Amino acid sequence: MIQRDARREAEFGGYTATRHYLIVNKKRRAEMLVEVSCARDMRKQFKIVSENGSYAIRKLVLHRMLSEETDASGPDIRKTTRITPANYDFKLTGKEVVDGRPAYVLQVTPKQENKYLIDGRIWVDADDYSIVRIEGRPARIPSFWTRSVHFVHTYQKVGPFWLAASTHSVSDVRIYGTAEVTIVNSAYVTKASTEHPSAPDHRARLTQ
Repeated sequence: MIQRDARREAEFGGYTATRHYLIVNKKRRAEMLVEVSCARDMRKQFKIVSENGSYAIRKLVLHRMLSEETDASGPDIRKTTRITPANYDFKLTGKEVVDGRPAYVLQVTPKQENKYLIDGRIWVDADDYSIVRIEGRPARIPSFWTRSVHFVHTYQKVGPFWLAASTHSVSDVRIYGTAEVTIVNSAYVTKASTEHPSAPDHRARLTQ
């Protein structure tokens, strides 16, 4: 998995995509449409296209999510949060089929409590050795206001790369109660690495 990841990283030239956020609880909801730009070094930038719904949720949750993901994509934090043996212990627990493809299932245990690390399971494609699904909880609860978080990340194949498809999470938040967050990525356009100028662009779309 680590060897294949290093090879793909060398070929990666970045991408652009569209991302839709939706947060719902019993009384409020908020939505945001964002353009995502990911550089070759994995740094991300976000441009808000539109937003509506609860002002408090948008400012206190959605905008904060964008800010934290921007920070987490920086090289210093990314190095300490990647799913590698340097940051996790791994245990193979079985094999399952994900979207018609065989995948290995591994329990991942973080080596430190960090809000950017996960405690849960990953599914690794048996042919590409790429992570195609992640399910679990943060290694550390992100704030006093959040009692618990459970999430599922899924990935889609865009050319030779597996990129984020969707995220669904359920959080128990003090005062506000249970909140569901759904994030859907679509309209990917990948860029050829400058080290591999002959690599073609690939396009994929998700129906929202």
